[in-house]
Amino acid sequence: MPTEHLSFPRQHARTQRFTLGAPRAFTVAPDGSRVVFLRSASGTERAQALWVLDLEGDPHERPVADPAALLAGAGEQLSAAERARRERSREGGAGIVGYAVDEAVETAAFTLSGRLYVADLRPGGTSPAPVRQLDVPGPVIDPRPSPDGRYVAYTVRGALRVVAADGGGDRAVAEPEAESVTYGLAEFAAAEEMDRSRGFWWAPDSSALLVERADDAPVARWWIADPARPAAEPARVAYPSAGTPNAEVRLFAYPLDGAGRTEIGWDRKRYPYLARVGWDAHGPLLLVQSRDQRGQLYLAADPATGETRMVHADEDPRWLDLHAGAPARTLDGRLVRITDEGGARVLAVGDRPLTSDAFHVRGLLDVGADDLLVQVSAGPGAEEPETGEIHVLRVNELGTERVSTGAGVHGAVRGGPVTVLVSSTLERPGQRARVLREGEEIAVVASHAESPVIAPRPTLTRAGKSKIPAAVLLPSGYREGDGPLPVLLDPYGGPHGQRVLAAHNAHLTSQWFADQGFAVIVADGRGSPGHSPAWEKAIRHEFTATLDDQVEAVHALAEEFPLDLSRVSIRGWSYGGYLSALAVLRRPDVFHAGIAGAPVTDWRLYDTHYTERYLGDPAEADGEVYARNSLVTDEGLSAAADQHRPLMIVHGLADDNVVAAHTLRLSSALLAAGRPHEVLPLSGVTHMTPQEQVAENLLLLQVDFLKRSLGMA
Repeated sequence: MPTEHLSFPRQHARTQRFTLGAPRAFTVAPDGSRVVFLRSASGTERAQALWVLDLEGDPHERPVADPAALLAGAGEQLSAAERARRERSREGGAGIVGYAVDEAVETAAFTLSGRLYVADLRPGGTSPAPVRQLDVPGPVIDPRPSPDGRYVAYTVRGALRVVAADGGGDRAVAEPEAESVTYGLAEFAAAEEMDRSRGFWWAPDSSALLVERADDAPVARWWIADPARPAAEPARVAYPSAGTPNAEVRLFAYPLDGAGRTEIGWDRKRYPYLARVGWDAHGPLLLVQSRDQRGQLYLAADPATGETRMVHADEDPRWLDLHAGAPARTLDGRLVRITDEGGARVLAVGDRPLTSDAFHVRGLLDVGADDLLVQVSAGPGAEEPETGEIHVLRVNELGTERVSTGAGVHGAVRGGPVTVLVSSTLERPGQRARVLREGEEIAVVASHAESPVIAPRPTLTRAGKSKIPAAVLLPSGYREGDGPLPVLLDPYGGPHGQRVLAAHNAHLTSQWFADQGFAVIVADGRGSPGHSPAWEKAIRHEFTATLDDQVEAVHALAEEFPLDLSRVSIRGWSYGGYLSALAVLRRPDVFHAGIAGAPVTDWRLYDTHYTERYLGDPAEADGEVYARNSLVTDEGLSAAADQHRPLMIVHGLADDNVVAAHTLRLSSALLAAGRPHEVLPLSGVTHMTPQEQVAENLLLLQVDFLKRSLGMA
């Protein structure tokens, strides 16, 4: 093993997977004069600062808000609500982790240690100070300036408040009537599974707010304890597990003049999920879903009367996906949505699809005066599979034009004539953020991210008759003739988690495992995003299909690569952890060892919006569906094969997403069945593992376990 590779686990942990120091969270001013973004000072510094790239004249960067200076060296203090919010968004950074701006992108609002700050983003800003702290009650969550920049709305202890941008006139707009009620915050299901982190929205003229009221009184209470600190009280959380009640969600319009609120009405019994909310020049636009997610309505709302009218309705016999940026409306008021038609995922304006099956539309990035910007991958009708590639496409009624060039993973943010194109490729570490004006590069946003000490060498391919997207990584020094290698499958393997990407950093950990003496395979089987609706929806009631695809991939790839099929292992986290345990228990004929990190083991214990989408309501679904797809039931192990294989289970005891009960139930069932296994409990660790020493040692312990289990030690 080359000496320089020994430092990778520490570097990987210290840099938070090489994300620190990289610019992110871009916003472009509508006049194209500036780009706002977050970036930490180095590749090992967690605290993010607020920056502006001025584009008038010679483009140049300038710092706007430095958390160290604002806190005068004091440590950051986070409320329980803020910690939960960051957990839902998988935010592992510190300092200024988010911000919001007015329409002109002249004013930004953000929180730091629960305090509210407002920053003037203009060069040589006219305010008394470029950044000022507003004297308001705390701890503040999710401050957002009004479109005209005169006010800032924010939430604190379940209430929604508004303050003038100069700090005057702070007042409550909506206050909770009970401990279980919050105003202006997304409920658990929306934040964790619907990709909706917001709970309030400004009117375009800054005269009113749409505000979510969430009451989680109906939701079951669970307790998250820290066994390492027996004197500490367990945390009480509201967790809507499959088949149990969700929070009650309502939506109100609040005029700033205090004239009284108006409830926005829709059939909440039939469509309880408030999936998307927006407010443009044509009024509020809502997307609401049925609980089984097979029906949804696009609704236009009148904020004065609360009445809604249906703009469009969708139905699907399996489920309807939610998409980033959609729905929206064109400047002339036509509905923009992403929908499944003719076996493809397309962009539609009104009732007309504007893209073909050559593209699989993944998200709506921007609605312009003459076109729309979308993110796509190759669709089922594409001439080339473009395995692992994601591109940016400009679309209008005349056709499509690719904005991104070269194989890679590309995203974009646009404002007026300026686009920030963020690209990752297999050849270059990290991401490169290019600033384009009318398609011509005028600047590159600097990145301080560290370069990894290893360079991955994945072969991207399609495996088996099913053409499963896969990446194969061999040890850096491997030569033809060295013989077959022990195999490590390294998948996520489930919904929302594409792992096979044409991007350098996506394969770093897999390459490090390969350099320990493995042939590593990453396979995106059915259920994984980015290919076709049929591919994603093939797992309805059948999570076990994702295991079938891992088996097909490893057997097919053994015909092309030096794989020793007598020594096959698998590792994964979250859904990948479930898949790893499933592989060891159900297919010991193929898999000889597994590492299951934070696995879901009993799907009755996972949340409503995710689980019921795929497996249905436990009370209505075929009684065998949950038992067949779970690792354990009340009776013990579910459908486990007779043969035993080594299994390591890793779980953070502070995890409030996949709670530690999943691992404890699996361990108890394994013990009752007389099956040896190892359990690694991580005290104080949530579903993420941001702690440097924990993240580093997890990699080292996994390698040790795999080598022992496969006879490589």
